[in-house]
Amino acid sequence: MATNGNLRVGRMKLGSEGLVVSTQGLGCMGMSYLCGLPKPEFEMIEVIHHAINSSVTFLDTSDVYGPHTNEILIGKALKGGMREKVELATKCGLNFDNGKLNIVGDPAYIRACCEGS
Repeated sequence: MATNGNLRVGRMKLGSEGLVVSTQGLGCMGMSYLCGLPKPEFEMIEVIHHAINSSVTFLDTSDVYGPHTNEILIGKALKGGMREKVELATKCGLNFDNGKLNIVGDPAYIRACCEGS
């Protein structure tokens, strides 16, 4: 369905707790990590705003993207009332040590990741 030239995406219940999100989400990893050089911040903020204004309400990131630069980018994009319009998913439990990806699932590390996010 289109509204004022913008594509509008549907909504769906996620899980059993009543959370409702858009049926299409925005994966933000490539905006600042892994997919070539980081993209210009102002352009990525425009992409995030366009997605939200097109009714995308589910954004996905991780503390390991950058590390942390992706979450910082999303934080900047969600200022000025945008944060209230989205559900934000972030993954944790991974780190890099000497260029090697490690899975770290102990409770203290997970808590530190959540607090850092």
